[in-house]
Amino acid sequence: MKQDAFLSVCKAACAAIILPILLSGCGSGDSQKKPAIDTPPPPPEVDVITVTPSSVVLTQDLPGRLQAYRTAQVRARVEGVVEKRKFIEGSNVKEGDSLYQIFSRNYQTAYDASKADVAVARQTLARNKYLLDAKAVSRQEYELAEAKLKQAEAILSKAREDLDNTRVPAPISGRIGRSQITEGALVGRNDATLLATIEQVHPLYVNFTQSGADTLRLQRAIKAGELTRAETAAIELVLEDGSIYPQSGKFLFSDLAVDPSTNSVSLRAAFPNPKQELLPGMFVRIRFPEANIDNAIRIPQRALLSDTQGQFVMIVDSQSKVGIQRVTTGSMANGDFIITEGLEGGEQVIVNGLQKVKPGKVVKPVPLNQAENTPVAITHGKNRG
Repeated sequence: MKQDAFLSVCKAACAAIILPILLSGCGSGDSQKKPAIDTPPPPPEVDVITVTPSSVVLTQDLPGRLQAYRTAQVRARVEGVVEKRKFIEGSNVKEGDSLYQIFSRNYQTAYDASKADVAVARQTLARNKYLLDAKAVSRQEYELAEAKLKQAEAILSKAREDLDNTRVPAPISGRIGRSQITEGALVGRNDATLLATIEQVHPLYVNFTQSGADTLRLQRAIKAGELTRAETAAIELVLEDGSIYPQSGKFLFSDLAVDPSTNSVSLRAAFPNPKQELLPGMFVRIRFPEANIDNAIRIPQRALLSDTQGQFVMIVDSQSKVGIQRVTTGSMANGDFIITEGLEGGEQVIVNGLQKVKPGKVVKPVPLNQAENTPVAITHGKNRG
C-alpha cells in the first residue's frame, strides 16, 4: 500500500513539472508567428493620349437623306387590259425592257391598216408625179396626194407608238418596285394609270443643309486668316449605326440663297452605290472638310465628358493621379473634337477606362497607341469602354 501511494505521488509530481514546460513551449511558438499583411491591389490601367498641337482639317457633320439619282413612274400610255407582268418586283431592269403586256390585237390591226394606207398613198403620189411631168394632172392634185401621204405616215407613226406601248417599256434603267396593278386590270382609260416606279440608285444623291450662320462664320474666319480652305473635296457618308461608308462622295452644288424659313443653305452630294447597299430615304450624316487650322489640339469624342457645369476631360498628372480639366470645344476634325480652351499640350488625357477612375485616384496610364498594338492592352481597352 505504501508503495502504491508513493508511485501516485511521483506521477503527480512529474505531471506538475512537465505540463508547464509543454504549455510554455506552445505559447512561445504562437508568439513567434508574424501577423498577415494585406497587399493593396495595383492601380487600374487607363488608356491615355498625350495631346500635342498639330495642323488638322476641320470637318463638319450634317444630317441628310438619300435620294434616288433618277426616278421614273411607269404609266399606261394606251388603254387596255393587262395580260401579263414581265418583271420581278424589286429586281433591276434596263431601259427599254418590256414590263407589262397590254392586250394589243386592236392596236396591231390599226398599225397594219395604217401601214397599208401609207403604201397606197406613196403609190398615188408616185403616179401623180409622173402625170404632173406629163402635164396630165394639175400641181394642186399632186400637192394633195403629197399631203395625204404625210397624213398617212403620221397616222402610221402614232399606230406604231401605240403598239409599242402595249408592251410598256421601261423608261430608265434601275430598280423597279412593287407593281400597282395585277393581270386583268383595265388601265389607261381617261388617265395614264400608274403601274410601277423605277429608281436609279447608282449613284445616289444626298440632300443636306448647312446653317447660314455657320457658312458666314467660316467665310469670315478664312478671310481673317484664322483658317485656310481645305484642299480636298472628298466627302464621307456616316451611316445610322455610326459606321463610315467605304466609298467617298463628291460635292455637287449648294443653293445660292438662304432659306428664310430654316435659315439654312441646301446642299447636295453624290455617292457611288454599285452594290446597292444604300437605299433612297435612308437617314445619314455627311462629313466633309471645311478648312485647315494650325496648332490645333484635338481629342477623341469618347474622351469628352460633360456635367451641369459644362464639358471636361479626365487627365493624369505627373504623380499618376486623376484630375478634372474643364475644356471648351470648337469644330470637329475627322470625328475628333477641337479644344479651343483648357488644354495647352502635353497633358495626358484619359480615353478608355473612365468608368474606373475618379478625381484623386492613382492609376497606371498606358499610351493609347501602345494599348492598341499590344494584345493584352486591346483586351483592357474593350473592357474599359
